[in-house]
Amino acid sequence: MAGMSFKIQNSKLKTQNSPEVVVRVKRALKFGFCAGVRVADLKARRFAAAGGRGAILGGLVHNERVVRELEGLGLHSIDSLDRANGPTVVFSAHGVPPSVHERARQFGLEILDTTCTYVVDIHDEVARALAEGFHLVFVGDADHREVVGYTLDLDSTAYHVVSTMDDAGKVKWDRYPKIKVIYQTTLNADDFEELVKFIEGLNPHTVRADTICYATRENQDAARELAADPDVDLVLVVGGRHSANTRHLWEITVQTKPSHLIQGVEDIRPEWLEGVTCVGLTAGASTPDSAIDEVESFLEGQ
Repeated sequence: MAGMSFKIQNSKLKTQNSPEVVVRVKRALKFGFCAGVRVADLKARRFAAAGGRGAILGGLVHNERVVRELEGLGLHSIDSLDRANGPTVVFSAHGVPPSVHERARQFGLEILDTTCTYVVDIHDEVARALAEGFHLVFVGDADHREVVGYTLDLDSTAYHVVSTMDDAGKVKWDRYPKIKVIYQTTLNADDFEELVKFIEGLNPHTVRADTICYATRENQDAARELAADPDVDLVLVVGGRHSANTRHLWEITVQTKPSHLIQGVEDIRPEWLEGVTCVGLTAGASTPDSAIDEVESFLEGQ
């Protein structure tokens, strides 16, 4: 992104082989909580603070730290509605299909829906595309909660989920009158350009929906520029172990600089920092500010 700036801090860090190493920290301009995750987190915390009781279906976001904090507030994560331990079920920022809303009502549960508005828009896009006769192609992980939310209620003949060229090569794409491609919002779209062009080459009536989250794009662009900075020797990407968008940030930075995906300070290894004078710091869209601040403070030697 043109004109991108970085926050620079001077710091000192002790390693095993050096009593004191001067390290600078550069934060990417865009990183961390996206608006959707921030709103979901705020809704859940306000609900708990007001005395609300219930459980979160599947965990609010893909970040272990946030999950632990919410459990401390009494909002435990459950893997099925029949395990709900209170009057309310919280639906995560990833969204759920309509049938899950209906099942919750059948269980007599109240619903606190924190689905990201961007994901809600994609559910609407899916409904419109089906009504217009499109065959849907979801590019992403079939088991990711966001993708499950889009597909669970659909007729299996109405869509495909693909993530590799091998997946795409197994389908006769020219059999469909028209195709709409819908990306999982947390992807790095560039990684799937060859795959989508392959489908377009076999079916000229293929169109792409613009479904990569703007925050994901900005974080990825910022991570790419951070890694390209000649001053940066190493990049640390802070985020959840199961966060797709955090993993994609690491996949971007590791192409240019040595990079590590960490959950927090406890994952940093001293040997990574040997000979390093500048650390680039970025974080996934489900990473809370506190986790990022702690990593920077550690690198500053506080």
